[in-house]
Amino acid sequence: MKRLFYLCIIILPTLVAAQNSDQVQLANEYYINGETEKARDIYEKLSSNPQYIQQVHNNYFSILIAAADYKSAEKYLKKALKYYPTNVYYQIDEGILYQEMGQIDKADKIFIETIEKAKENKYLIRTAAQYFISKQLTTYALQAYQSARKNEKDKTSYALELANTYRLLNQRSEMIDEYLLFASLRPNNLTYVKNILQNLLQKEEDIQNFKDILIDKVQKHPNENIYPELLIWVSLQQNDFMSAYIQARAVDKKNKTFGNRVMQIGNIALENKAYDDAIEIYSYVSKAYPNTGNYIISRRQIIKAREEKVKNDFPVEIQAIRELTYDYKQLILDIGVNAQTIEAYRSKALLHAFYLDELDSAINILNEIIAAPRINPELKAKSKLNLGDIYLLTEDPWEATLLYSQVEKDNKDSPIGYEAKLKNAQLNYFQGNFELAKSHLDILKMATTREIANDAMSLSLLIQDNTVLDSSDFVMKEFASIELMLFQNKKDSALSAFSNMLKRYPGHTLTDEIYWKMAKINLELGNFENALLELQAILSGYPTDILGDDAMFLSAEIYEKHLYDYTKAMEIYQNFLITYPGSVYVAEARKRFRQLRGDHIN
Repeated sequence: MKRLFYLCIIILPTLVAAQNSDQVQLANEYYINGETEKARDIYEKLSSNPQYIQQVHNNYFSILIAAADYKSAEKYLKKALKYYPTNVYYQIDEGILYQEMGQIDKADKIFIETIEKAKENKYLIRTAAQYFISKQLTTYALQAYQSARKNEKDKTSYALELANTYRLLNQRSEMIDEYLLFASLRPNNLTYVKNILQNLLQKEEDIQNFKDILIDKVQKHPNENIYPELLIWVSLQQNDFMSAYIQARAVDKKNKTFGNRVMQIGNIALENKAYDDAIEIYSYVSKAYPNTGNYIISRRQIIKAREEKVKNDFPVEIQAIRELTYDYKQLILDIGVNAQTIEAYRSKALLHAFYLDELDSAINILNEIIAAPRINPELKAKSKLNLGDIYLLTEDPWEATLLYSQVEKDNKDSPIGYEAKLKNAQLNYFQGNFELAKSHLDILKMATTREIANDAMSLSLLIQDNTVLDSSDFVMKEFASIELMLFQNKKDSALSAFSNMLKRYPGHTLTDEIYWKMAKINLELGNFENALLELQAILSGYPTDILGDDAMFLSAEIYEKHLYDYTKAMEIYQNFLITYPGSVYVAEARKRFRQLRGDHIN
């Protein structure tokens, strides 16, 4: 009997606990399903046992508040706080109860007492503040962090928490101060703050206000590195490269980094096609740091920036190209052919080949680079690809594909190898070998570089969309052969051939592509009005096809950058935002529209 008695003592509580756990689960199901009265009955019974209060509290308390049964809620909370007097959730809920009852002063007193009790414990104060926020009592969360900071006598404590709380309260000036404080605490915090601010500072006025704050901080705290770095960062967000350059100049001088930071800004300006800014920035480095490694690089980059500017100013001036080749020659004479200048030597070859029609000079230079001892393998591979391109200009596709295949074989699973495969695919496309071209392109759709993958996808779709209804591929082969003319820089011949295609194959699926190619050719030849006519043909006949947004955006760009008709450009950019809200050009179109309207962007 004794054994049975002891066994009952052990088993019965276990069975009761299991039964009560099932009851908790049942009540929760009732609560989720909206059967609150059934849930309340079970919660009420379970809350009489202290060990179940924590499991039922949230749902039970919310039911009592929703029912405005304040008397039962007050009675329940007193019991909960009796058993768990340090639980900040129950303390705050008591204040919430009195708020619901209209006793605001009493609620405020409870909230303040909760903060005072918790302020010496980092875990409790954070728990209380987060619970305040979850209950839309954000001002008390702010008081919690401020009280804890004051108690710790450390002006830097809880900086991130305070910043996020000010953010919820939309107190932007205080928010920024705390984010800046957090960023200053340790180097890794700066990247985090940049990511946060990039999402927060969306409006031009917010960005400018932040910039003004940073300028003030730089002046007041000249020895702090964080403020100039953030000022550089925010200036780059605005594409204000000259402001970033001014700060980078100061950073280089202070840290004695010999123009390294300024060179980074120049490179970013060049990538963003701000050619004049890039030229000025590189010119400063070449003058300010003549006896450093940046001197050679900056001189080379000056010519590169000028080259990009000349090549993107239509029609391209041949004399300007000729001057660039002289500049490259002078750079190589001054410094010699070495690791720093050999890339410039390659650029010189490409100018001879693709702009001056001096193919022998280009071939000689590229062969010299390829044969150079201890040459960087990637530069050697690029030079082989360039040489293959030139063989296409000389109508020697066999030599071209031989070089492309060499590079592909020697650089498998690398960007330069993928580029070689893409060039082989394009060569097969030019020759009308569409199936072979497509087999290469299908592999390249998964390439590691976005640019190559996108190019492969575009060409693959072009082939697929325009051969599916044409078993002979006759029209597509003619189109591809004209594209080869374009590659060979035979713009006038290509323009005439495309025009003939439009007459011979009216309504063909390639029509919008042909108009697009003709528009680009006319643009490069400086025939801006003709280019606009071709683009209008796309917008009139094919506005919803894949080239619709490209055509409208390019039309606006021609009016803005080549015809200088800013009113017309602004009108088209505005229409673009309405007509193509999902286009990849939307952000740029909006920025240009605002600039033309006179908004303060920088």
